[in-house]
Amino acid sequence: MTTTTNRGLHRFAIFTACWTLFLLVAGALVTSNDAGLAVPDWPLSYGSLTPPMVGGIFYEHGHRMVATMAGLLTIILAVWVSRRESRAWMRRLGWAALGAVIAQGLLGGITVKFFLPPWVSVAHAAVAQSFFCILVALALFTSSWWQSDVQVIRYSEHPPVRDRAIKAVVAIFIQLLLGAAYRHHALGLLPHLLGAAVVPAFVLSATSSTRDRRLNAAPALARCGAVLKHVLCAQLVLGGAALWSRLSTQHAPQPMPVMVFFTVAHTAVGALTLAAAVLVVLVSYRVLGPALPGEVNASPSPMTGQESGAA
Repeated sequence: MTTTTNRGLHRFAIFTACWTLFLLVAGALVTSNDAGLAVPDWPLSYGSLTPPMVGGIFYEHGHRMVATMAGLLTIILAVWVSRRESRAWMRRLGWAALGAVIAQGLLGGITVKFFLPPWVSVAHAAVAQSFFCILVALALFTSSWWQSDVQVIRYSEHPPVRDRAIKAVVAIFIQLLLGAAYRHHALGLLPHLLGAAVVPAFVLSATSSTRDRRLNAAPALARCGAVLKHVLCAQLVLGGAALWSRLSTQHAPQPMPVMVFFTVAHTAVGALTLAAAVLVVLVSYRVLGPALPGEVNASPSPMTGQESGAA
């Protein structure tokens, strides 16, 4: 039986997730332009809500404006989910998104008040990535596909794609933290470069398992795997370009546009890579299930979004 989908809520969740990606871009612009302390006070900017948008103030105050809008959108989304969703776990996830954006704002304020302590800045980046993934999950869970009858492939053994995808998520998240630590001068470049050599192995292991012939009845999982693989390829190219641009402009008196562009793009696509891996995990929980008693890798059977709510 197909459940009722709130299309307005789903579209709003997508919009909020897209705005959060824009927020990540705005934050990367602050760091890449060395504008983290362009505004020395918080929550106001030079004691005003409308400071002159010149120099680094444009990036720092602009980032705060985008973050404020993200907070307002998340409040609306959390309230909307709590009032319209019958799934209790969805209501909790909506409030978790609100808690994450509040924590993100507080960490942002601490970075300014204490003059950009490196590990607080890294924590700020970590919460930002987590917040984005929560919103991507909310967008998926409110979709008509998730709440409709979906064929579930039943495995007698634990499906390898799920474990591999979870490992890929962990590896990508650690790599994003290493990148943030490098950008904020908490660590050198070497750990991030080593991570760049390791992460593709985890991702390719996960994406290859989505092409298992037993998963032919679950095209959504294969599509998510393909998206993850292509986003990873783009991320590796951007990583090389960001490194080249940074090294080639390291003696410039100020951040150069080519370095800013590639670094920001690398940061944004990194977030998309993590989100794509999270989608592979979530979709695997939606379309894969344990074999019924007496069955071995049984043929697919329908399951609704309500029945898979524990995912």
